Amino acid sequence: MRGNPDEEREGVGSVIPAAELVTAARTGDHRAFASLIRSCDDTMRRLAYRLLGSRAAMDDALQDAYLKAYRRIGAYNGDAAFSTWLYTIVYRCCLDQIRTRGRRNEVNVDLSEIAVAGGIDPATQTADAVVLKAALAALPPEQAAVVLLVDGDALSYAEAATILDVCEGTIASRLNRAHTTLRTTLDDQECES
Repeated sequence: MRGNPDEEREGVGSVIPAAELVTAARTGDHRAFASLIRSCDDTMRRLAYRLLGSRAAMDDALQDAYLKAYRRIGAYNGDAAFSTWLYTIVYRCCLDQIRTRGRRNEVNVDLSEIAVAGGIDPATQTADAVVLKAALAALPPEQAAVVLLVDGDALSYAEAATILDVCEGTIASRLNRAHTTLRTTLDDQECES
């Protein structure tokens, strides 16, 4: 099981605090950097896959993000948790890829979590998962990211704001707009049925 790199990471026969791994990575220790990445990889893959909709696109974005993180590890100042810093890089690489190729084809996410968090009752909603996925994919990338981070990953507004480099109020506003758009889209689909 992968843990939080911002706490402690088990090494071979010892526990290495994340701060020591970061310090080692900053001095060029490839193994320390790889350990930091491994501890965050599952979360980063989940975000990239849900934003980009395909494993190939996810792999491309993560490769780019991890390379950027490796090159910029010296610039990491520790103001935010390492995982938050890496999340920001991954998010930006995903946005770059979305802008380069145009709209996302699909958003991949556990729809039941988002439906409940967004005030959409899945038991009474006639729209199926395909409609909800399409509605999520139609959101602007900034709104989709907030829905995925706050509703999908259960991050706080403060954590999402740090990752997206915006104010907490912007997170609340984007989430509110996204929920409103999703409700409207799903209500429209229900009326068409």
